Order: sequence, then C-alpha cells, then structure tokens
Amino acid sequence: MAHIPYWAPPMVSPVPAVVTIHDIIPLRLRAYRGGPPVRLYTALVSATSSHAARVLTDSEASRQDILAFLGLPPERVQVIPLAVSAQFRPEPRPEDEAVRARYGLPPRYVLYLGGFDIRKNVAAALRAYTWVGPVLGDEYPLVLAGRLPAKDTPFAPDPRRQAREMGLRSEWVRWVGPVSEADKPAIYRGATAFIFPSQYEGFGLPVLEAMACGVPVVASDASSIPEVVGTAGILLPPDDAEGMAGALLQLLQDAAFHAEMRRRALDQAGRFSWEQTARRTLEAYREIS
Repeated sequence: MAHIPYWAPPMVSPVPAVVTIHDIIPLRLRAYRGGPPVRLYTALVSATSSHAARVLTDSEASRQDILAFLGLPPERVQVIPLAVSAQFRPEPRPEDEAVRARYGLPPRYVLYLGGFDIRKNVAAALRAYTWVGPVLGDEYPLVLAGRLPAKDTPFAPDPRRQAREMGLRSEWVRWVGPVSEADKPAIYRGATAFIFPSQYEGFGLPVLEAMACGVPVVASDASSIPEVVGTAGILLPPDDAEGMAGALLQLLQDAAFHAEMRRRALDQAGRFSWEQTARRTLEAYREIS
C-alpha cells in the first residue's frame, strides 16, 4: 500500500493507493483554475484519483465537493479532520509579550491571520471595521497578519488600498506582515477576538488555531468552517460585514459573552487531536490492506 499525502496520485500503482485531497479549489473556484499548465495538471490528477483505493479528505464539505466534481464512489471517500500543534494553547508563555512587541502589536486587538487571495474575503473584515472602527477602533484595532500581495490584482487585491477606499483610519487597522509558525500562538493569545470571513476552506486551520488558544471566533458559515467551529463561534454569511461588526462589538463589550465564547472555543478545539487523525488514518489503511 502507498499513501500519497497530496492530490497527485500516480497513473498506475502496483499496490493499493491512498490519496489525500485536502480540497479541490482549482475545480470549485474559477479564479483558481490558472493557465493551461495548471488546468492540465488538474485534469490529470482528477482522472488518476479514480484509481485510488481510498481518498482521504479533511472535511465533509470537501468530501461533498470531491463526490460532485470527481465522481468517485461515496464509500471510497473518507473524512479525517486535521488538528493543531500542542503549542496552540491558552496558557500564556513567558515569551509572549516579547513576540507581540517584535511585531508592534497593541495591548488589545481583533486579529485576522491568513492569506489575502480573493477567497479569503479580507474585504469583509475591513468592511466590518467601518462599523467597529468609530466605536472601538482606537481601543481594539484590526490587526491583519500575513504576507501582503506583491501586486494589487483581482486575484489578490491589496487590502491597504481597500482600507483607504473604505475610509478606515490608520489607527483602526494595523498591518504586521508575515508571521513565523513559532510566533503564531503568542499572536493569537494576545487577540480579544479572531475574524475569518473566508468564502471557501478545505478545513480552516487558522480558526482551529485561534480556538485552541482560547480566542472567540467570528467567521463565515461557508464550506468547511461550520464543521470546525460548531456552536463555539459566531457564524455569518461571508458577505454579512455588518453582522460580523455586531458580533465583534458584542465580544469586545460584553465580558460575560466573551467568557462564554472563550469556554466554548476551548471545548470545541479539544475535540480535534493528531492522535485521533493518526488512528483514523491507520484504520483506513487496514480497511484496504
């Protein structure tokens, strides 16, 4: 048996093959289909996936997309959720303050951490701050962490331009750039809330990372995100920036509500573990061996 942990199965395999397909974004979203080489690669791996003895994927949302777009038999596509490292935990570490100081983070903030390509829908987080900003933007600025686009394009719009066009004051929005994996837990732990308005995720690791650090989440109700968040966060349509603003304002001003959502976040994050992921993967191996 061979396990190919990426959507790139061999044309022919002398042994049963297990293939992990985290998502099928190039098939699902037109903006991600790319040029002829990308489309050719996608067509090839789509065709060869039909030869896999078992396809593993991260969420039921991804499983349904795989069934719809690749036409595989349902019994051969299995959901095995991911998890996060033990470093993502709520207890403060001695180095946390130094990490946050290195990135120039304020004492309190709302965090977005992730990419800036179009499906991440960062514009919705910025629009939410057209309501949050005038009320609490000086006290709780929106911190956007991640590598900013090198060029302002339809595929990766520059959020700095978007913020200016929305009239957001510089005091309300902070840009910290790329964040190392080692520094992520401290940056999550310093946040009062986490916003994640993505339109599509195969799983949504940043949401789980934030919850594991005890940070209440305001996120979109799209694709796999509800499976990760459950009832432990506030889920809204990706284009409901006003609703996200209301949720953030409640989290920032209502201590009891914030404490309850923090408790739920930690409980929900505890449902995911790499031990469980490994055990279910081993079971899949045994079923086809």
